[in-house]
Amino acid sequence: MTTDKLAPDGQFALNRRELLRHGGLAAAALSAGTFAAAPVRAQQQAAPVDGRGPVWTPIPMPDPVAQTEGKADIGGGEHLYYWDTGGDGEPLVLMHAGTGSAASWGYQQPYFAKAGYRVIAYSRRSYLGSSAGDKNNPGLGAEDLGKLLDHLGIDKAHILAAAHGGYFALDFALMHPERVRSLTLLSSLMGIKDEDYNAVGKRIRPDFFRTLPHSFQELSPSYRAGDPHGLELWEKLAEEALPGERVNPALSEPNTWARIETLACPTLLITGDGDLYLPPAMLRMQAQHIARAEVRIIDEAGHCANWERPDVFNAMLLDFLKRNAA
Repeated sequence: MTTDKLAPDGQFALNRRELLRHGGLAAAALSAGTFAAAPVRAQQQAAPVDGRGPVWTPIPMPDPVAQTEGKADIGGGEHLYYWDTGGDGEPLVLMHAGTGSAASWGYQQPYFAKAGYRVIAYSRRSYLGSSAGDKNNPGLGAEDLGKLLDHLGIDKAHILAAAHGGYFALDFALMHPERVRSLTLLSSLMGIKDEDYNAVGKRIRPDFFRTLPHSFQELSPSYRAGDPHGLELWEKLAEEALPGERVNPALSEPNTWARIETLACPTLLITGDGDLYLPPAMLRMQAQHIARAEVRIIDEAGHCANWERPDVFNAMLLDFLKRNAA
């Protein structure tokens, strides 16, 4: 594997000083059952409300494991920043949301590396550590992912993609099914263009929704009420994720229901019951068009269940990955 070391004090090195302030990760995790295309709900393990206990139990950020960092050349003078925990385990590639970057996976990096996976995350064009990109030539997000895998010498990987990252992960899985072992989409609208689906989106997200702060749009009320330090860190990472103007890579072709119905790999669909972008009803709508879909709904979570409820999210994903191992 070829890597280009970045400056150890680089601002995009997982914001270690901030992350380390959170201490060690709680080990408890809630297991999920195996139900194809059927919702499985995970309950919040809150302390009893007796006037003394907390209404929410924040989960401290774990210490990251060792990783290498580098830049993958994707042509045209552009590069993608990535980090890689290495090892001989099955690769798990993490693709960030529109408000995230490669630094958004502090709860997942050590958990899955310690579970035996080679964990990799990268920033898309214009995001933290990667090239600024060109709006007139944004490239294909799926091709960028393929070039990153080639750079790292990876033939086939599990893919976890959050929100906007799911557009490109899905496109890649449809273009290169031979390179995807499993696909997990967290709260992703998938870029679907069919009229029935878009009509639902307009009903649940009126025009004024776009003017609201990202943290209000994406984090559940319970999380914002119960973890003020976690909220502050999430907002800091979201602000740092996009140093300049956002450049959105293109899809190889529009994602329609007909196209999505050709998806062949095992697929896990997850959302929070309080997700304002993708509520459970829309997730089930997606699942109806994916032959090998499993649906998971996490209670008291919004658009960022991996951040808000990492104990539950990580256990769900690990169960899915183990059942779809090589």
